[in-house]
Amino acid sequence: MTTTPTESRRPIDPDVVEFTIEVAREAGRLTLNWFQTASLSIEHKSDGTPVTAADLAAENLIRERIKRRFPDDAIIGEEHGPTTGTSGRTWVIDPIDGTKAFIRGVPLYSNLIAMIDSRGPAVGVINLPGLDEIVAAGRGLGCTHQGHPCRVSDHRTVAGAYVCTSGIGYWPTDSLTSVLASEAVFRTWGDAYGYALVATGRAEAMIDPEAKPWDLAPMAVIIPEAGGTFTTVDGRSDWQGGSGVASNGLLHQAVLGLLALP
Repeated sequence: MTTTPTESRRPIDPDVVEFTIEVAREAGRLTLNWFQTASLSIEHKSDGTPVTAADLAAENLIRERIKRRFPDDAIIGEEHGPTTGTSGRTWVIDPIDGTKAFIRGVPLYSNLIAMIDSRGPAVGVINLPGLDEIVAAGRGLGCTHQGHPCRVSDHRTVAGAYVCTSGIGYWPTDSLTSVLASEAVFRTWGDAYGYALVATGRAEAMIDPEAKPWDLAPMAVIIPEAGGTFTTVDGRSDWQGGSGVASNGLLHQAVLGLLALP
């Protein structure tokens, strides 16, 4: 059966959004037990990226809460293998987005939770425990910051736009050169924090030339519900596409044009 545009925008149950917010907050409080402590131990995964006891504990907590409330739902998480479900709904978890920031005691890390249903991205939450900030959205319900409605900025041009990224080392040289040569204000306020800035109108764009699905899934709900646009670097609406570009929508095509490779 084909899903119509109206069906794909059918609002999600607000109770599911509230559940997700509470779980993200609980996971965030848990991670603070290790944040900026001398007892934090660090290991490295097979791909060389760091993982801590806080990452593992937060993901375990989120998974347990989801399975208790929605036992038939599937789960995908960064630190553990996927679990299957029969409901047609999938939860996507990044227990600590910005583990390197977390390790260094920088409070810009976050807990990310998203829920995808048969109609697509349905719930997204960015919880920033070190800042005591939370951005959340439900499909058809809008986006909130600290529980109050929030919206992207109305800045219309790349000139003077605040453009964020997590770092420049993994950027294609031509794309980086193009952005640096533009009149944008380029800042490394990255990881999920950059997307939170876009959703709340404090920045105009966030660019991840490379990213994992659990880094991006919440953004596919949060940014559109805040009035913006979220795509891959080549303009596709795909949170599993390996890259992410969020903007206020007004300058999205201009930003994509800066990133276009020859």
